[in-house]
Amino acid sequence: MANRFADLSNMLRYNKSDEVISQAVNSLRNQFDDYFKDYDAATDEKLTASLTRIYVERVDPAYYPDFVKSIKSKYKNDYDKWANDLFHRSIFDNRKTIEAFLDKPSRRIVSSDPAYVISGQLYKVLKEIRHETEPDNEKLDKGYRLYMAGLMEMEHETEFYPNANSTMRLTYGQVGDYYPADAVHYDYFTTIKGYIEKEIPGDREFSVWPSLKELYDSKEFGHYTDKDGTLHTCFISNNDITGGNSGSPVINGKGELIGIAFDGNWEAMSGDIAFEPQYQKCINVDIRFVLWTIDKFAGATHLIDEMTIVE
Repeated sequence: MANRFADLSNMLRYNKSDEVISQAVNSLRNQFDDYFKDYDAATDEKLTASLTRIYVERVDPAYYPDFVKSIKSKYKNDYDKWANDLFHRSIFDNRKTIEAFLDKPSRRIVSSDPAYVISGQLYKVLKEIRHETEPDNEKLDKGYRLYMAGLMEMEHETEFYPNANSTMRLTYGQVGDYYPADAVHYDYFTTIKGYIEKEIPGDREFSVWPSLKELYDSKEFGHYTDKDGTLHTCFISNNDITGGNSGSPVINGKGELIGIAFDGNWEAMSGDIAFEPQYQKCINVDIRFVLWTIDKFAGATHLIDEMTIVE
């Protein structure tokens, strides 16, 4: 959480406008419900002490963040005492103190906060490590390609699935529902009604624009509605999907774009280890919902005019 205040700290440093700072403050506030709903400072304090001790004991001193020196000199290697002092002096261990800070944001307060200072030191070391390991990662990528080439030559009768990242990849499947458990049934599509039902006000991932709700209430779906009279938002298919597939086009047998793949269902989370055909589903946004969003919600009809829309 402390590291998330870096942008705000820089804005305060360079005296950005009140409007820009207000937007940054509101963006941070919108994260609090999700962050603090399961947060326990006492547990976090114990973890901080224990994990820092393990890090110092097992990692080369060349990769110690600067605050480790303070633990050794000022706190005499007493990690519990250091963590306790850290949490009591920082504004980031509870929502109340952070909210109070955001009411009157001050760069002096945030830049001197011990948790904020430590987060900066940690990310500095992380950046150095990434820089050092970059050449090794390049060697690893090359070695992996050679390894796969050897496997394919040795097991020449095996069909190897192409990697999804940075390669052309095609899968085929059918749209359809599924039964994840006894007496549980999921239909093959969702509608904008479910979109509205899932709203969580203030949550940036689940908030719904007021203008979109107005369009929903007025049922202004235009010719993007399904034959059942509803606006379909998503559909599922039994295509394979993995990390790197998000944003892939979903094309029907006629070569027409019908959706965009973006997720997998909960029961398919084991897919990278074991593919289970009866549960493996790819979640796709319905292209009609995409077009409706562009046309009715965003008002970008000039983009619609450039497309060849198949009714």
